[in-house]
Formats: sequence, structure tokens, C-alpha cells
Amino acid sequence: MYHFYIPPYNIRKRKGMNKMIAQLPPMGWNSWNTFGKDISEELLFQIADTIIEEGYLDAGYEYVIVDDCWALKERDEAGNLVPDPEKFPHGMKAVADYVHSKGLKFGIYSCAGILTCAGYPSSYDHEYQDARQFAQWGVDYLKYDFCNFPDNADCKNRYLTMSMALKASGRDILFAACNWGTEDSWNWMRSIGAHTYRSTGDIFDNYQSFIRIFQSQMQHFSQSAPFCFNDIDMLTVGMYNKGNVAIGKTCTDSEYRMQFSLWCLAGSPLFIGADIRVLNPAMKKLLLNKRLIAINQDPECRPPYLVSQRSVKIPEEDRENAVEPLRCIKDQLYIFIKILSHNEFVLAYYNLFEQEQEMLFTFADAGIPYSSGYGFAMEDVFTGESIGVVRDYQRVQVPGHDCRLYKCRLVNCHG
Repeated sequence: MYHFYIPPYNIRKRKGMNKMIAQLPPMGWNSWNTFGKDISEELLFQIADTIIEEGYLDAGYEYVIVDDCWALKERDEAGNLVPDPEKFPHGMKAVADYVHSKGLKFGIYSCAGILTCAGYPSSYDHEYQDARQFAQWGVDYLKYDFCNFPDNADCKNRYLTMSMALKASGRDILFAACNWGTEDSWNWMRSIGAHTYRSTGDIFDNYQSFIRIFQSQMQHFSQSAPFCFNDIDMLTVGMYNKGNVAIGKTCTDSEYRMQFSLWCLAGSPLFIGADIRVLNPAMKKLLLNKRLIAINQDPECRPPYLVSQRSVKIPEEDRENAVEPLRCIKDQLYIFIKILSHNEFVLAYYNLFEQEQEMLFTFADAGIPYSSGYGFAMEDVFTGESIGVVRDYQRVQVPGHDCRLYKCRLVNCHG
């Protein structure tokens, strides 16, 4: 029996790994996907309580983020942002204090454009004033969006300005830049001081949305690393088309399993968008899977390596007009390997096709030819079941719109 290394959140914290902002992909909960404008201090208090009581903090989820629509539509006479008194009657510092009292961190939302996405006051030309106010409230995280951005403004400069304002605020605040990949943000966000950067448009609660997002960023994951991570948006796992981003056909449990494991594999920040107070047991178990989270939080933070990307061939239905008997559907079968610390690996199979497919992994494609004498001791990431030692190749049956992930360790098959 081989034992695989899983660093629990509390161990990481005791060793001081969280003293520097975003040394690992941040984890937490965000209000937008489910609640949109329907937010309140009571909601955030309940979410904070649930994070503690249901084991989410122990798994690593430490941020509670209030997204857009928390403020009044006008600033006060001094030019300060004003929390909506109906939603937040005790103000934002009281919310931050409550979140901090639970051992959690508090995040807030603003925007680099003239107005936020929902039409509320943004921080454009108020960067230093707002950063000081956020620091006074006890904010630990700023999501900084990109709606209503002036055509003649300099995107890079406005994000750099807020980065500098946060550094001048007197408080350590994680800067989560959210400019949707504008001007190839993966090439410059690290240099202006962002800790994470949104690289795509918004996610919606359907299968095609999260697959499109992941595929669009595959060539950029190598630029995501400690202190500046590629954020491929908040999770929709467990929402079942209930909430603010519901559109199209709802995901199945296996599709949600694909989404969460892809986010973990990519090293993306993990922010739950579902209402964790009423999450069903299967989705809660998935989001708290410590083997999956350990992949995301691995201290080496390496990107996944694409071993294989293949098409699926199916019988041509329109045989009268067909050129060949089989029709090719491109880019349906993906195999990745991700190198982890402690000489461990993850081997991941993804079937984007609707029907079950047999997928073949050849060890030589991952630098382990048969002549090496080595194979993998394997463990199922979802169940923890030992698969034993596999050498040379592996055939795996993967259901449609599903995945298989294995934690692996190199073993000498001759000795």
C-alpha cells in the first residue's frame, strides 16, 4: 500500500505558508453566481458560519467575498463609497469583523471602469481613496472588475494604479484583477502586482461554458504561478441552474465533477459560487475532497502537461451525402499529467464526448518508456481506492461528459 501526501490546510497555516499573499491559489466563497444583487450582511454571516461548521475552512476555503451591488448608487459628500444601509445596516467594517472573528478573511468588489457591471460607483479615479477605505474596513481581498471602461483609458495603467493604491493602503489586500483577458493579461498582470487575474469572460451554469473557458486557457497555464494565478472564474459546482448565472441546460453531477477537477488541475483559484447552506451531500463531498484540493494547493504549483488530445469518430448518419463512413468530432478526449511535489503525479482523463469512450495512456508519452523499468502506483482521486501498480500503458473506460483522475507515484517494477 502506497501512502500519498495530502497537506491539510491547518498544517500549511502552522508552517507559515500563508504569510505571503497568494503563495498558493486562494480559496473561498463568492456571492455573485447564486445571489447577484440579493445580498445582505445576514447572508454573509450565515455563509461564514457555514464555512466553519461544515468543514470548508479545514479544507482551505478561507475567503468570504461580497461581489457587486453592495453600495449605494452615489458616493457621499466626501467622495466615499457608502454601503447600502438596507443590505448592510451595520456597515462593512462590522461584516469584516464578524468574518475575521471566525478565522476567515473578507473580500469586496469594485471596478476599473466608470461604473461597476451592475451600474454602481466604481473606483475609477478614486483608487487611493477607495483602497484606504477598504483597509479601514478590514478588507483582505479586492475583486477588481472591468465593466464600463473608457475607450481612451489605458487598461494596464488603471490596474497598476489600483495595485499601487492597495500597497499604499497600509494593509495586505489580495488584488484579484478581473479584466477578462483583455490585452493578453497573462503577459503583464504579474508585473503590475496582481495576485490573481481573470483571463476569460463570465462563467455560466452549463457544461459548454466551463469547457469553453478551460480550453481557451490551456496554452496559458504555464504563466500561472505562485503570487499571480490565472483565475478561470468562480465555480458553478452544485448550483443546478439556481441563481444568478443560470442559463442553458443544467450540469449533471459528472459534469460538475469535471469542472471542479479541471479547476484543481489548472491551479486556478477555487471560489465556490453555490449556496453552501443548502448544498446537496454529493456536491459538498466533491468540494471538500482533500485529494483534489491537494492537487490545486500543491506547493510546486506546476501546470498540467497535455499528453494526448484526440478526436472521436462516429458513424455518419447522412450516408447519401457522406464522403466517408465515419465522421470526425475534434478535440473530445484529453489526457493530462501534472507533476506534484514529493515525487507524485496526477494522471487525468477527460471525455468531452456524450458517449463512453475507451481512453489509452501510453507511459512513454509521459517520459516513462517500458525500458525504464518504472511504472505507477495509482490511487483513484475521487474515491481513494488503490488501483495497484500499472506499467507501460493503461486503458480506461470513461463515461460521456466525465473524467477519471489518479494520484500516482513512480515505482521500480524490477526491484
